[in-house]
Amino acid sequence: MFDTLTVNIIGCSVIFLAALTSGLTGTGYALISVPILIVFLPPKLVVPVIMILSALINLYILVDARRWIDLRRIWLLTIAGIAGIPLGTYILKVIDVNLLKVFIGVVIVCFSLAFLKGVNRKIKNEKLACVPIGFLSGFLNGSTSMCGPPVILFFTNQGVKKTAFRANIVAYFILLNLVTIPYFALNGLITSSVIRYSLLFLPAMIIGATIGIKLSHRVREDIFRRIVLIIVTLAGLFSIASGIGLFK
Repeated sequence: MFDTLTVNIIGCSVIFLAALTSGLTGTGYALISVPILIVFLPPKLVVPVIMILSALINLYILVDARRWIDLRRIWLLTIAGIAGIPLGTYILKVIDVNLLKVFIGVVIVCFSLAFLKGVNRKIKNEKLACVPIGFLSGFLNGSTSMCGPPVILFFTNQGVKKTAFRANIVAYFILLNLVTIPYFALNGLITSSVIRYSLLFLPAMIIGATIGIKLSHRVREDIFRRIVLIIVTLAGLFSIASGIGLFK
């Protein structure tokens, strides 16, 4: 349906926007890139590619945000997240492609609308809540590479400040990806095509992330995040439409 040059141009543009957003806020990389890219490329290719690039961009961002990391806040989330990865990876291998598109889109839209509506119910027992939230995040990481929504909403509800939010969520993503990528490789999901597309999109990711990191110290994050959430919601709806066959 789409020629190679068109796919490559769209892919690089999407990765640039996603990387810029991630560099600015610490979130949004997979949320923006996956729903759009799976319209043009198979999910079993997109998810591992975004996983690899996500690990690289998070390491890049962490250099700027490392001073605000609080491992006490994310260690239980990480353990629970790792526990959810195998189930998510299994789902990725066996589920129908169009069903996966719809699933990814629904997840994105639900969490985006929750943010836009200002959902904020602070959880008193934060450690206990880390277990189901981390597991759900790991499941989404293994199946869609989008582990962010549960943890993003959780940190927002808990009132985590901007600098700590950005640093801790990036550190969490890195820890989860360090487990997920080898697991993908063992299950045959890291193919030559995955490596090729990862290298193709890498320059766009670096440029976008660099600009985002520079802007993070100048732009009001609350305004930019609202714009991003609108974009993400539309991307999720686009993914659902593709999965149910509106785009042929």
